[in-house]
Amino acid sequence: MSTDALSRISWTPSFGGRLVEDDGIDAQDRVNAQCIEVYHYIVRHGAIAPSGFDRVAVELGRTGHEVVSTIMQLVELRLLRTDGAVGGRLVPVDPQYAATLLVSPIERAIYQQRELADQLRERIDSIAGARDSAVVPGGSIDRLEGVAELRGLLKQAADVCRDELVVLRPSHDDDEVLDRLLEACHGVLDRGVSVRIISPHRSRAGFASRAKSRRLIDGGAAIRTISQVPQASVVFDRSLAVVFGTSADGLLPTGHRVRDENVVRYLIEMFDQLWEGAAPLAADETGYADEVADDLQRSIALLMAQGLTDEAVARRLGMSVRTCRRHIAALLRSLGSVSRFQAGVQVATRFATGSPLGT
Repeated sequence: MSTDALSRISWTPSFGGRLVEDDGIDAQDRVNAQCIEVYHYIVRHGAIAPSGFDRVAVELGRTGHEVVSTIMQLVELRLLRTDGAVGGRLVPVDPQYAATLLVSPIERAIYQQRELADQLRERIDSIAGARDSAVVPGGSIDRLEGVAELRGLLKQAADVCRDELVVLRPSHDDDEVLDRLLEACHGVLDRGVSVRIISPHRSRAGFASRAKSRRLIDGGAAIRTISQVPQASVVFDRSLAVVFGTSADGLLPTGHRVRDENVVRYLIEMFDQLWEGAAPLAADETGYADEVADDLQRSIALLMAQGLTDEAVARRLGMSVRTCRRHIAALLRSLGSVSRFQAGVQVATRFATGSPLGT
């Protein structure tokens, strides 16, 4: 079990401010340090019974009161639970799972409050519109900001999704944030909902991304890849879409919730067109198949022909500059080209005539 994530979990004390004790150490930092120390101790030992609290205090050089107080805080943080055995032993809980147990109800409550506000706004707009046809009711497209709001929205939408979930999953520097958001949707697989995901070709190459894809495919999702995936988005039951972005300062994820049927239909039609031309990904597949490699090299060459730099090409295709340069070098060798522009022109010509690369 990974315990590094504990250091990122901050205990919020019941008092309003932060206290600094006589030795100059912040009281909250001291409590966090005790939580980390005791939690790591229990992880190493696998479990702890109430009769063993005194031993923990002795081995860690803490008072009995400090150990009991710290264990109570770990239980409140869902980082410890009883195992149901006689004697009520406490066993450690994975930090990510504990965070989900604590945060999910908060995220759900935030989204429900947002839904209530939207319903009130739409009701007022509809009443105003009945009196004056010039008033246009709003609410078909609105904006949310922050991980908590977005996860609450996605979890709520996933809970009522019954038929189909489609996902456009590009690759960017904020992969971890997007994955955290999309995890809220994966529960639909347990209910047999059809899930289709389009990812970039580069997701076939990395070990971590292949592992994520394998888990989804094993759960019942269908995944295909293309060279460039447009804006990240999710569509639930062809009726509700969420299009992701970032705030103006680039610090927070944002999302536009779309309920306008024409916009949602456009997103679905775009997804279906991309899906038809995408390459299926199998759970046991590693690296690039010939078809995928050709498509990726063609995309690189066409971007090169536009005069884009290595950095710009890499950004467009959602890959690192180093990986992009490796593909460019291989492409130049296969085509026998002496320049980037020449390679782009050759690929464009062969694509137009239907000739394969490297011939």
